[in-house]
Formats: sequence, C-alpha cells, structure tokens
Amino acid sequence: MSNQAIEKTRDYKKALKKITVISTFGGLLFGYDTGVINGALPYMARPDQLNLTPLTEGFVTSSLLFGAALGSIFGGRLSDSFGRRKMILNLAGLFLIAALGCALAPSASIMIVFRFLLGLAVGGASVMVPAFLAEMSPADQRGSMVTQNELMIVSGQLLAFVCNAILGNTIGEGASHVWRYMLVIATLPAVVLWFGMMVVPESPRWLASKGKIGDALRVLKEIREANRAEIELKEIRGNLEQESGINKATLRDLNVPWVRRIVFIGIGIGVVQQITGVNSIMYYGTQILQKSGFSTNAALIGNIANGVISVVATFVGIWLLGKVGRRPMLITGLIGTTSALALIGIFSFLLAGSAALPFVVLSLTVIFLAFQQGAISPVTWLMLSEIFPLKLRGLGMGVTVFCLWMANFLVGFFFPILLSAVGLSITFFIFAILGIAAITFVNKFLPETKGKSLEQLENFFRDYGDKTEKKAVNQ
Repeated sequence: MSNQAIEKTRDYKKALKKITVISTFGGLLFGYDTGVINGALPYMARPDQLNLTPLTEGFVTSSLLFGAALGSIFGGRLSDSFGRRKMILNLAGLFLIAALGCALAPSASIMIVFRFLLGLAVGGASVMVPAFLAEMSPADQRGSMVTQNELMIVSGQLLAFVCNAILGNTIGEGASHVWRYMLVIATLPAVVLWFGMMVVPESPRWLASKGKIGDALRVLKEIREANRAEIELKEIRGNLEQESGINKATLRDLNVPWVRRIVFIGIGIGVVQQITGVNSIMYYGTQILQKSGFSTNAALIGNIANGVISVVATFVGIWLLGKVGRRPMLITGLIGTTSALALIGIFSFLLAGSAALPFVVLSLTVIFLAFQQGAISPVTWLMLSEIFPLKLRGLGMGVTVFCLWMANFLVGFFFPILLSAVGLSITFFIFAILGIAAITFVNKFLPETKGKSLEQLENFFRDYGDKTEKKAVNQ
C-alpha cells in the first residue's frame, strides 16, 4: 500500500472516530439525565425541598420517560424530514434548557414540566443517534460504532452516580438542595454536543434519500476508502429505487406483511429490554439499597459499583457482538438477568432485617447489570438501528422506541408505588416473571441479523413477507 493510500485510510478512520465521539455525547446526556435522579431523589423528596410522596416520586421520575416516548416517535419523523445532524444539533439546545429548568425548579409541578421537556430530548437522542451512526458506519464496523452510543449511555449513568456520591457525601448533609448541583452538571455535555455537531457531516444515506447524490458521495469519500464510496453509493441508490413503491412512510404501511413483521419484532425487542426491570435499578438504586439496609450515603457509594459494572460489561458486550450472534447473546443475557431478579426476591425474603442483606442485594444488582449491559442493551440498540429499511427507518425506530419508552415509563412510575405497597421481594419476583416472558418471545420470534448489510436485511424481510403472502393466498 502506498503512503498516500495509507494516509487516506487514516483520514477516513479519523473522520469516523470524530463522528462517533461527538454524536454519542447525545448518549452521554441520555445516560446522565436518566441516572442522576437515582441520587437526587432522596434529597429532592425531603419536606424542606419538593416534599415528594411515593406517587409524586413516580411522576417526577417517569415524566422524563413519558417525554422520551413522545420524543422518540416525533424525533424519528423530524430526522427523516430535516436530517439527522440538524436535529441532533437542536436536541443539544433542548438538553441545555431543560437541564437548567430542572436544576432551578421551585416545586414538584415545575420539575415535572422540565423533566418532560428533558425527556423529549432524551427520546429524540435515543432514535436519532443510533440511526445516524448506523448510516455513517461501514457494514463491518456497524456493530462497534452503534454500540459506542450504548457505552456512552452507561458512562453517563456512571458519571451521574459518581457525581451524586461525591456531592452527597461532601455537602449533602449540610445542604438539602444538593440535588440542584447534581442536576445542573448535565448542561456541560449539552454544550459539547452542540458545538461538536457543528463540524459533523450529514448522513450520506439521508442525503441520497433527498436526491442530494453529489453531497452523499462527498460525505462517503470522507468516511470510506475511495473505491468503497462509489460501490456503497450504488447500493444506496439501488435500494432507494427498490423502495420507490412506498412514497411516504406512514402507519398505513403496516398493511404490508413484511413491514408489519419488522415493526412487531422492533416493538418486542424494545419492550424486552425494559421489562427486565433494569431501570428500576438505574432510577431507584439508592432507594433499593436503602430499603435493604444501607444508609443514604452508603447507598450513593454502592451505586457507583452498579455504574462501573455497566461500563465494563458494555465493553465486553461490544467485543462479543463481533464474536457471537445477536440472538444467542440476547437469550443468554435474559437468562442471567431473570435469575438475578429471582435471587433478589428470594434473599430479600429470607434475609429480611439482617446485616448481610444490603451486601447481597448490591452483589446481585451488579450481576444483573453485567448481563443486562453486557448482552441485552447492546443487542437491543444495534438491532433497532439495523432492521428498518431507509424510508421506514425514522418512523420504524420512532414507533418501536416509543413502545420501549412507554414500557420504561410504566416501570419508572409504578416501581416506587410497588416498593412501598408490597416490598422489595414481591416487586422483584414480578420482574422475574416478566423476564421469563421475554425469553419466550426472543426464542420464538427473533431472527439473526449478524453479518448482513442494511440492504441484505431489507431483502431478507421482503422475501419473508412475499413467502407469507403467497402461503396465505394458497391456503
């Protein structure tokens, strides 16, 4: 290879790395804003602050999740119309305004409003960033690039847990309003995301879908080897011609069998990730550890272990995606999480009131998160980014991630109410039962997508739909 060719290879790899790092600050904000409530809530709930009950705790936590559900479905459509890059840039501004509003909120009702706005940004980022990365990445690097966003999400949660522990253990006892400092830190990555997206190019796939073929080729040449850029543009154009029968992606397209199957699978993948109960630990980990016997300060420190294992496990998950199929990885992860949840339920009953219980619960939440973040979450976001064809990708991800966030909303809203009403043991037994249902769904319906290009996946689903339709006609 000539020196010039080597230099060009370095340039496109550097460009891809820059795009990945900058855009995944959306994931970092996603993680921090969902994780910070874990440590902020005990201080926020105090009588001299927002005076929250289990019901209003559920509203404060889940208002972000309801906003995220709406943000995910509208975010997909907006990014289809105006571009992935432009909409991520706008999200950065919304993250900044909403984070400031939450930090300054004088009452629970104002907090709920700004948490809802923050949720719109989180939901939009949950759709746009994985789709943007999937469309920017070469087929052989798609898994590692898309899952970088998941890594940034768990890194954001770890950052939130560390900040919560430091602030809570240094100034928390003397300053009940410490939760405001915890929340305002989220403005910093929002500023980085906004300035960073100013220098990132638009998705070549989106440009091609708008007829901007020259711009698409220019971007592809920045992020691909020269000969590969031409080949990929031909693939994209061929794919666009094949999709020309679908003029506009709407819910009416669900009448097409292969489209309906993709959406059904997408919804299932999203709901499966949430009914493991992962976000009961990420949002209410401090309360869970307090309920098991830790003090508030000890619980804040214990949550750092949950954050650390999430980051480490995500690194392992990214590595595994290159070695193992999506389907067996997801099933293994679900078996691990379901077992951990059942054990939390059992030991919470058997060791109730003992000094050992908080350490057992913390150990089991760490094991749970090792399986969740090392297998389930990376596969979830990767599969959601790769199963939808181009003209349906924004709408398809919007609908499925909307369902994901609504499942998340239900977990976030009902968990403190359940914990107060039936206790730790029964609450986790409920999640274990849902885990068994999730394993059954994946085993029966989920196809393998590893090693297939976005275009090959679309052809696979189209062929399946044609066979199903012919079978129905023959019957």
